[in-house]
Amino acid sequence: MGMLKTKREYEDTHQRVQAMRGAEKKYRASLEAAGLAPDHIELAMAPMLTMLDQMEGELAWYENARNGKIHPLPNLKSIGLSLLALRLARGLTQRQLAERLGINEAQVSKDESNDYHGISVERAQRIIDALEGSVTLVVSAERPSEHRPELIPAR
Repeated sequence: MGMLKTKREYEDTHQRVQAMRGAEKKYRASLEAAGLAPDHIELAMAPMLTMLDQMEGELAWYENARNGKIHPLPNLKSIGLSLLALRLARGLTQRQLAERLGINEAQVSKDESNDYHGISVERAQRIIDALEGSVTLVVSAERPSEHRPELIPAR
């Protein structure tokens, strides 16, 4: 599963997390009742907990995006998530973005499903302009491990 792109995906994932949290407690109790050692219980629980962590991370990302908190890009290849986050920050649907761009909603959906893979710089800028956003590009001679930008809010 990729990042959450729509309000419906967010709501569905939120419900799944709540259901899994309830199931997690029951599952843990059943493993304890079966007499499993604590380390074996943790091993058995690991896949469920990993999935919960991932879904909760996606929920947090969506909530941050909706609140205009967009992470700086580690590289230009990851601009797709920033474009998605900007649309969410503006509170627009895929259809509304498509209307602003003069393209079909299915194209926006397809682009977002692929995280705008291979998008041109010109097209990325058109989307940023349509969403009334801005971009600041910092090209640095520092090695990636030396440069760790903090979370920046969208304007």
